[in-house]
Amino acid sequence: MNIIRQLPFYLLILLLPSVTLAAGALVSPFGGTTDVPTIVGYIIRAILGLSGVLALAMFIYGGILWLISGGNPGKVTKGRDTLVWAALGLVVLFTAYTLVATVVSLIGTGTITGETTAETTTP
Repeated sequence: MNIIRQLPFYLLILLLPSVTLAAGALVSPFGGTTDVPTIVGYIIRAILGLSGVLALAMFIYGGILWLISGGNPGKVTKGRDTLVWAALGLVVLFTAYTLVATVVSLIGTGTITGETTAETTTP
């Protein structure tokens, strides 16, 4: 019961630095840009980061399943399948990122090689 009376004090100590830091100017998570390709790039990078975290979690989960299977063939198969599907998911993820980056690069430069005419001329 004593801890319930002390809880507001501890919450105040914990949250007070956040309140004082939030008093400053708000900063845009996009770095202050309004350029659509840049914002899309930030969103794609965030999704890739979250997907990587999910893939890591699935690798850990599959490894733990395999580790605690105790020789049970069904559990070993389930753990191995989890690891295989996590790896295939990463392959699909990286392939999709490569395709999107290539298409965005082609749209941005207007050329297939990514070179502009000023870069290809020799002095």
